[in-house]
Amino acid sequence: MHSQAIDDDGEGGTGRGFAAIGLPVRFAAAAATVAGLALLARVPPSPELAPTLQRAAGAPAVVGPAPLRLAEPGIDPVRVEPGRIDPKTGLREDVLGRGSFSAIEAPVLRLALTRGIGAERAPGLFVLVARRAALAARGDLPLSVLRTGPRGVVASRFGPVETAEMTLAGPLTRTCTGFVVAQAGLRIDGFLCAPLGGPAEPRALACTLDALDLDDQGDLTTTAQFRQSRSRSACDAAGAASADPAGRTGSIERRRPSTKN
Repeated sequence: MHSQAIDDDGEGGTGRGFAAIGLPVRFAAAAATVAGLALLARVPPSPELAPTLQRAAGAPAVVGPAPLRLAEPGIDPVRVEPGRIDPKTGLREDVLGRGSFSAIEAPVLRLALTRGIGAERAPGLFVLVARRAALAARGDLPLSVLRTGPRGVVASRFGPVETAEMTLAGPLTRTCTGFVVAQAGLRIDGFLCAPLGGPAEPRALACTLDALDLDDQGDLTTTAQFRQSRSRSACDAAGAASADPAGRTGSIERRRPSTKN
C-alpha cells in the first residue's frame, strides 16, 4: 500500500505537470489543424479567372505617343494616341485621329501606323477598317462596318493605296473611304470621311498621306522611309495644290461647271 501511494504521488508529481504543460501545445496544434482544413475547404478560383490573367499578361504594352504629325490645314486638332507594342510580334502601332464622327459637317480621319518586321503582312482591308472603327477615338463611340462598296487604288507617296467605300455606323451613319498601304516594315491603314456623309475623294486621301510625317530618333529606319517618300508627292501630281486649303482634308472635290450646251 505504501509503495502504491509512492507511485501515485510520483505520477501525480510528474504526469500532471506534463499534462498541464502540454495542454496549451495541444490547443495550438488543434487550432493549426482547423486552420489547415479551412484552407483546404475554400472554393477554388473560377475557371474564367485564368484566361483573364493570361489576357492581361499578353496585353499590348502602352508607350508614349510617337512624334507623328499631320501637316495639313484644318479646324479640328490632330490627336496622337499613346503607342501600343504587341508582345507577341513586337510590332508598334500608333494611332492618329482628327475630327469627330458625329460631326457630319466636318471630315474625319482615323489612321494607324504599324511598324516593325512583318508589318506589311496584314489581314484584309475590311478587317483593318473594322478594327480601327471598333477602337473608339477619344470622345467618340465605337463604330461598326455596315457594308462595303466599290474598291479602288489611289497613288500615294508610300505607293499604291488599296481603297474601298465603307459605310460606318455609330451615333449616325457615314460612308467613308477605307484604305491601306504597306511596304517592308511599314503599314498605314484607316478610314477618311468627307463632310456631309460622302466618301473622301482620291485626291483628298493622297493629300492626307502626303501631309503625314514621322521623325522618330528611336526608329531611324521608318523615319528614313518617311523622308525618302517626300519626293514622291502624289498630292501635287494630282493637282491638289489649290487656293482652297480646306479642300485637302477629306472634302468632296469641287467639280468644274459643265461647258456643254
